[in-house]
Parts: sequence; structure tokens; C-alpha cells
Amino acid sequence: MGWSYVRELDEYPTGARRMKILTMAVLAILIGSYEAQIAPVVPLLLKDLHMTLGTYGAVSGAALVAGAIASALGGRLTDRLGRVRLLVPLMLLTALCCFGMTLAHSPRDLLIARIVLAFVDGVAMASTAPLVRDFSPRLGRAQAFGFWTWGPVGANFLAAAIAGWTLPIFNDSWRSQFVIMGCFSLVISLVIAFNIADLSPELRARIQHTESEAAHVVDLAKPARVRALLARRNIWAHVIGIALWLVLYMTLSLFGQTMLVGALGISTAQASTVMAAFWTLDLVVLVVIGRVSDRIRLRKPFSLVGTVAGVVITGYLAYLLGQDDVSLGLLMIVGALLGGSLAVAYAPWMANYSEDAEDVDPRLQGTAWGLFGFLSKAVAVAALLIIPQVVEGTSWQTWLLISLGCLVLYIPAIFLFHGPWRREPVPAAMETAPAVLKAD
Repeated sequence: MGWSYVRELDEYPTGARRMKILTMAVLAILIGSYEAQIAPVVPLLLKDLHMTLGTYGAVSGAALVAGAIASALGGRLTDRLGRVRLLVPLMLLTALCCFGMTLAHSPRDLLIARIVLAFVDGVAMASTAPLVRDFSPRLGRAQAFGFWTWGPVGANFLAAAIAGWTLPIFNDSWRSQFVIMGCFSLVISLVIAFNIADLSPELRARIQHTESEAAHVVDLAKPARVRALLARRNIWAHVIGIALWLVLYMTLSLFGQTMLVGALGISTAQASTVMAAFWTLDLVVLVVIGRVSDRIRLRKPFSLVGTVAGVVITGYLAYLLGQDDVSLGLLMIVGALLGGSLAVAYAPWMANYSEDAEDVDPRLQGTAWGLFGFLSKAVAVAALLIIPQVVEGTSWQTWLLISLGCLVLYIPAIFLFHGPWRREPVPAAMETAPAVLKAD
């Protein structure tokens, strides 16, 4: 396929046109995350493929390693080739990989299929966060990244809902879910292909403060240097800090229900109710706080306040895990508050990281987000390998306290990020800038 499918813009889009392209980027991360979902059919897979839980864990770990490598590679490629040139064909390919999952008849087949899917999906999705940066001016970026985060979180709900509705129709065939996934992804990928666009290299090299206010900060005659990004102390503070922050997030994402069932003896359904409360408030707060962060033009205070609140609530949850009788209502409240506090920290951090990387060289956004993708998957691999060992030797309460310690260690990193702690005056034109997802 040639480059004819790429619509490259020479003028920065505004209003409804920009909103449509941003929506396509968010839809892309939703579909990409949905394609990676396998949790709803794991019990059926284990039975049909005569596979142990340990073997499944090894398969998942190998796929995550492939995805981590792909994220780093994809981040660099999206800076070199452009976002849409990479995203569109690879999204179509990931849809075909979903159909390929139905050909697995042994753990070895599953391993190959998951590694291929994770690698292709990892390279494709590396374009989505840079696209959000490209089409969201700084005065709307935290809210835009809040919507972007809906993709990975919303995929959990989408996969569970579709499986719950359709598995009985197809006699509990796990292959049916990947056929549905492939069809759904193929259709949405085509919709995205016909509605998304890319900025020209000249526009990607600008810092866009508002829809109408922009600045060039690099000499386009000189190539972008990755070492310029890696030489900055604040970038390493972001990278190391968020890796520590993600330990708690990955613990809850991968083992939330298992932790509650194992530590408190509640049912799986009750544990799922608690985690639903966590994700529900998390989704709402991501967008609300993102909008507030954009309106008052601050990032670091939100990261600090959300993280400190997360430390306190995580400490209380660790205390509850050591109790004999804890009400479901209290667990739901604590779970929701923890989800909300983490969301307060996360969306402003994404905007802060994007802006700090942009200040080094706007042309390295893909590389910066590829590094983040590598780290997030690497932490997930570590969680899959380390958490079961620690819990088996000690308890879930001990591991939660370790996660709390990692969250505490993230706090000093915030003080190394760039950006103000107090609201600074801005020109009137920027003060009246339109919100990220509002049309003119």
C-alpha cells in the first residue's frame, strides 16, 4: 500500500474538524486495547487447550514483552514516518490477527498468535498518544489525554460486556469472541482510515498553545536527536517516576479482584463490584480533572495532590486487608476514592510529560510515548512475575504496602518536572481558547 491513504494537513485544523480527528485517535486506542483483551475467555481457553494457569501466565508474559519492544520501536517509527502512515495499515493488520487467534489449538499456537498480535498492536498504538498531542493545544491537552485513557480502561468493559452477551449465543465458544473482535475492529479501522488525518512535518514541529497561537522552537533543517530527549533530567524524572507510580495501578488492574478475594474472602462477584466502583470514578475524574487542569493551566499540583491522596487511601486499604469483617459498602467507597485519586494525578501527568518532551523537540513525541509504552508493559510483566511470588511468601497486605512505597517514591520526582506550581497570567487570546473537544 502506498502513501495515498494519508491525508496530510498543511494548516492546523480548528473546531469540529480537529474534534473529529481527536475522536478518531481516541477510538483507535479503544479498539487497539480491545483487541488485546483475553481475560473474559481465559477459563474457556484453559479447558479447551488443556492449559495450566502457569502456562497461561507465561504466554501472557511473553506477549507483554513483545508488546513492550513494539511500543518502543513504534514510537520511533511514528516520528520518522508519520502517525497515519503507521496507524492505518497496522490497525487493519491487527484485525486480521484477531481472526488468526481462532486457529490456535494448543498452548504453542496460542503463544505464537498472542506474540504476533501484541507486537503488531504495540507498534500501531504507539501512534495514538502522539496524535492526541498533535491535535490538542496545550490549553486542552490534559482533558484530551483524559479521553485517551478511556481507551485502555473502556476496553475492559467492552470485552466483558460483549462476552457476557454473546458467549451464551455461541455455546460458550471462546473463538466466537475473536471473530466478533476481528469483525468489529475491521469495521472501526475502516471508519478511522477515512476520517483521520496527519499533520505535515512542519506543523508537528510546532508547539501549539491554542488553536490559533503556535510557536516554532526547533531548526527544521537539523534532524531530531533522541539523545537530546534522554539528556534531560526532567524526562528521566518522568520516566522513572511513572514506572514507580504504575506498580500500584498494574496491581489493581491485573490482580484487583484476586487480591480482594484472597485477602478478605469475599466472592468474585463482590470483588468485581468493588473494582467497578474503582474504574467508574476513575473514568469520570480523568476527564473532569483534565478539564480543570487545562482551565487553570497547572499540572504538577494535581499530580502531587492526587498521589498524596492515593498514598493515604492505599494505606487505609492495606489496613482493611488485615481485618476479618469488612463491609462491601466500605470497600466500594474506598475503591472509588482510590480510583478517583489516581485519576487526579494521571491525566495532568500525561499532559505534563507531553509538554516537557515537546519543549525538548516537538518532533520526538512518538519516541517519548514509545518509551512510556515500553515502561508500562515492562511493569506489567514484572507484576505478573513478582506479585504471585511475594503474595505466596507473605500476603496481599504486604504487597499492597510495597506498592504504596513505590507511590511514595514517585512524589519526589514530581518536583523535578517542569511547569509552574501557581497559575500564571496568560495573554487574553489564550485565556479565551476553546476547550479541547468543543467545536468553534
